[in-house]
Amino acid sequence: MITTEQKRKILENITERLELPESAYQKAKKRYDDLGEWFSRDESQCKNNDPHIFPQGSFRIGTAIRPLDDKEEYDLDLVCKLREGINKSMHTQAGLKNLVGDEIQAYREARGIKSPIEEKHRCWRLEYQDDLSFHMDIVPCIPEDEIRRQLILESMQKSGENELISGLASKLTLSITDDRHHGFKRICRDWDISNPEGYARWFEYRMIQGTIVDLKRAQIDDVPVFRIKTPLQRSVQLLKRHRDTMFKGYDDIKPISVIITTLAARAYTGEPDVGSALRMILSQMGNLVNSGSPRIPNPVDPDEDFADKWSTQEGKRLRLEQNFWNWLKQAQVDFDLIVSSDDMDFVTDQAKQKFSVRVNSAELMKRLGLAACYVTVSTSKAHSINRNSSPKPWTRQFD
Repeated sequence: MITTEQKRKILENITERLELPESAYQKAKKRYDDLGEWFSRDESQCKNNDPHIFPQGSFRIGTAIRPLDDKEEYDLDLVCKLREGINKSMHTQAGLKNLVGDEIQAYREARGIKSPIEEKHRCWRLEYQDDLSFHMDIVPCIPEDEIRRQLILESMQKSGENELISGLASKLTLSITDDRHHGFKRICRDWDISNPEGYARWFEYRMIQGTIVDLKRAQIDDVPVFRIKTPLQRSVQLLKRHRDTMFKGYDDIKPISVIITTLAARAYTGEPDVGSALRMILSQMGNLVNSGSPRIPNPVDPDEDFADKWSTQEGKRLRLEQNFWNWLKQAQVDFDLIVSSDDMDFVTDQAKQKFSVRVNSAELMKRLGLAACYVTVSTSKAHSINRNSSPKPWTRQFD
């Protein structure tokens, strides 16, 4: 019978192969630090606006994983926050976006980056093509006003969030640009909002369940979060890679990362190892999806629904909600199988099929302290998606 410690080592062995190399994090940091210095240089149009460039998303919270294909680019989502001198009573979203875009264009030319910058709805995309290819999506933003921050605070407290983390996170709410917004080109007060810093704070609070940390003194930027690697972070990495493998070639219908990350963080209760954390997370994720709107609330803006696309006409056509439930059930089956076998050939085969990683069975047996014997287990069916018509939801049938 495989032990809890051996289950942990199996999952950690797989996770290690999903982890970005240290060089990728170092290069990413070097690039956004360089961009930050550019925005603060004497000749910058933004130098008097107290610019701050920082990462958001999976790079920020330590849940980034290698692409399925080594030839794919790394995604680096950045925020360009102008902390002074820009306000909604005197500036338009279009003006802010163009101001930031002009500096990114000048940076591209100064650094000899060949690909032109690309304008997205909310951000500017900058492509790096060298020994490690990144595309950086840079979102222009300004701090949200006090009235709206207070409303966010009250909403978070009403939803049951921790009082301290609600206070910390709500103060970090941002106003962002979006060219689809009705007031994009005119002065208006109701800009769209986002809060990547606040979400990172919230995730870190969930990440340290069961430990004693002074959140008032803790500084996110002091110690790179990716180096910590708690059971929650490793669980999110494994769940995202399982999702990516299951829906390979069907990116438009797969569950989005922020849904997986948020539900996993809510379900995590401080389990000390990745095996027990995954067991808890997979057993509770489904219970954390609300029956009514918002189905999956943004923890730092509870009125926002991360699953809002499920109910749209396009979301129903793509069967986004059904694909989420199918993925969750498949993940429960696959994770249970992979940690229930003493047969390392089976385990390595499952690692390849379900996570697209190669694990050496002999090395894994040595790491687990197992003798050269095998236990026969029944295998789950391989992932398959009906490709005769596109797009189609996950087609696996469950008992």
